[in-house]
Amino acid sequence: MLFNLLIGLHVLVCLVLILVVLLQSSKGSGLAGAFGGAGGQTMFGGQETATFLSRLTTYLAVLFMVLSLVLAFMSARRTSGPRSVVREAAQQQENVIPSGKSIDEILRGSDTTRAASEDTTGARP
Repeated sequence: MLFNLLIGLHVLVCLVLILVVLLQSSKGSGLAGAFGGAGGQTMFGGQETATFLSRLTTYLAVLFMVLSLVLAFMSARRTSGPRSVVREAAQQQENVIPSGKSIDEILRGSDTTRAASEDTTGARP
């Protein structure tokens, strides 16, 4: 529950951070110039907005990094260690493998069967 809430918050912070970065004016007037800001003036006003958007970008970037670390630690705790897909499939299909034989014995048996069939077919001219 908390993990899903943090993921939602993280996505929201990402989207707002993208929007705030795109609204900032750069040397080429950026995307803010497309909304009517001419001559280096941004959509929200003059110099005050530049500091507001810069501070907002900084706070959002720090929040993004902290949320990323928290989610990384939480997701590492959610898994119970390394997982083997082959082992899980073998456990689900236990009735397929004959009892009393290991996988190595079964694989060696198929190699010897294949080698014997190749010897008999290779002997023919």
